[in-house]
Amino acid sequence: MISAQHVTRRFGARVAVDDVSFEVRAGEVFGLLGPNGAGKTTTLRMLGGLIPPNGGTVTIDGRPFTRETAAALRARIGFLTETPGLWDNLTVEDNLAVYARLFDVPGAANAVERVLRLFGLWDRRTDRVVLLSKGMKQKLALARALVHDPQVVLLDEPTANLDPQTARTVRDLLRDLRTQRRAIVVSTHNLDEVERVADRVGLVNTKLIAIGEPATLRRDVFGRRLRVRLMTPSPPLPDLAAVIGRAGAQDVRIDGTALSMVLESPDRLTPIVIRRLVDAGAEIREVYDEEPPLEDVYLRLLKPPVAPA
Repeated sequence: MISAQHVTRRFGARVAVDDVSFEVRAGEVFGLLGPNGAGKTTTLRMLGGLIPPNGGTVTIDGRPFTRETAAALRARIGFLTETPGLWDNLTVEDNLAVYARLFDVPGAANAVERVLRLFGLWDRRTDRVVLLSKGMKQKLALARALVHDPQVVLLDEPTANLDPQTARTVRDLLRDLRTQRRAIVVSTHNLDEVERVADRVGLVNTKLIAIGEPATLRRDVFGRRLRVRLMTPSPPLPDLAAVIGRAGAQDVRIDGTALSMVLESPDRLTPIVIRRLVDAGAEIREVYDEEPPLEDVYLRLLKPPVAPA
């Protein structure tokens, strides 16, 4: 549904986004990750048609942004920007009503009520926005992004300033939008949040560094490791490490009462390794594939290569 092909954006002499390509399907949550100044917000603004790329193309359902198509395409997009720019002197309800009318939403009053109730703001609908807390303003901005029921949802730091309960509401909302076949892009620094909801992630640092499912990126960066936790350190773990080494385990590491290893053919060798451990007297508590946190993947991929000595 969303396609960015070789998009580049410069501001004067500074290149903010350099030859970035990816696609986001309907019914997918795509996480856009990167450090400050990496080009995430600029990429979102190009996806939303707010600024044009200097090179490359952005299309929605195969239609590129042009002077003729821009208005119709933007009407299909819900955009939460980093600085949402709410009208402080209007009421909560009026902020949404204006947008509902701009997007020509059928039954605008009902649409406004629906999203205000979704974010727990219905009881504050007559308050001026200037009286709201940062968290409530963030909820209102999210409501505004969704009031016209968009098929494409672009969210820049959607859980910023939100309490844990509301952050969970946002995660649940993203899952609901995914089941409704919306295409969703979430730009965030919160790796825990994106790991909970994203089907795929793209790591950008001006250029696209890596893209894929979180589990796939883990395997690509760290390899697939099997971890076996034992009930007791007896028999001695060095002896058990030697046993599984002879069974085909590689790079065997001892961590407390656990053994961590690489298996060249995990599906074939895992039952053999476990059988050898049991035969050697090991009492096994659990066996599982190691999953380093996405933060470790993020930091490893962003780490600059070490120059040869």
